[in-house]
Amino acid sequence: MKELTPPQAYEELANNDRAVLVDCRTRAEWFYVGIPDLSSIGKQVVLESIADETGQPNANFTTRIAEIAGPDTPIYIICRIGGRSANACHLLESSGYSHVCNILEGFEGSVDRQGHRSSLDGWKFHNLPWRQS
Repeated sequence: MKELTPPQAYEELANNDRAVLVDCRTRAEWFYVGIPDLSSIGKQVVLESIADETGQPNANFTTRIAEIAGPDTPIYIICRIGGRSANACHLLESSGYSHVCNILEGFEGSVDRQGHRSSLDGWKFHNLPWRQS
């Protein structure tokens, strides 16, 4: 599994027409925290949770990804800090996808000394485009 920082992933997404970004966080996270915005590079983020708010796995995750990407499509996956996206990458690899990438640091990044996110690392910290959904 390939791993990149948010700026590296954004650059690859911008430079590869076939590349897809999947945000595997929960619906609540998309709504309350925001989502990456790829409209400036002519793309939309695929919102597909790897698990629901209770932690129950999404049994339709790989089926949904198969609807939008083939086994050789470059797929970049993001979550809050990089753990769920790593799990999603492993799941996709075991389902035959050969070009998956975990986005390190995630959308919000690590917690700082004050207990806040997006101040040390992550998509938002790097000032990459995002929006409230």
